[in-house]
Amino acid sequence: MIRNLLAASLALTLGACATAIATPPRPDAFTRSPPMIKNGLDRVLGQTARGLVALFGEADQDVREAEGARRLQFVGPICILDAYLYSPRTGAEGEATYVDARQPDGRDIDRASCVAALTRRKEAR
Repeated sequence: MIRNLLAASLALTLGACATAIATPPRPDAFTRSPPMIKNGLDRVLGQTARGLVALFGEADQDVREAEGARRLQFVGPICILDAYLYSPRTGAEGEATYVDARQPDGRDIDRASCVAALTRRKEAR
C-alpha cells in the first residue's frame, strides 16, 4: 500500500516536472507591451533648474540638500510639485531625475496632471 502511494506520488512529481519543461512558446505567442510613456513627465525629467524655471516660472522653494542634490518646489492652486535635481557627474549642472506631486491638502495627484496644471499658472511663460 505504501509502495503504491509512493509510486503514485513520484509519478505525479515527475509528471509535473515534465510538464514544466514542455516546448517553449513561440516568440510570436507573446504580446508586446506598449512602449513606456512618461505621460507628460518628459517635459520635466532631465531638465536643469533653468529649464524648470522657464517651464513653470520661479520656484516657490529652492532647497540645496546633502551631496549636491537640489529640490525645486513649484506651488499652484491645484497641486505642489517637487523636482529633485542631481548632478550626473561632479561639477555638472543638476538635472531633474525624480518628480513628486501632491494636492495642497497632501493627497496624491497624478504627476503629469500636476505638470500640465503648473504650466498654466500665471508665473509660467
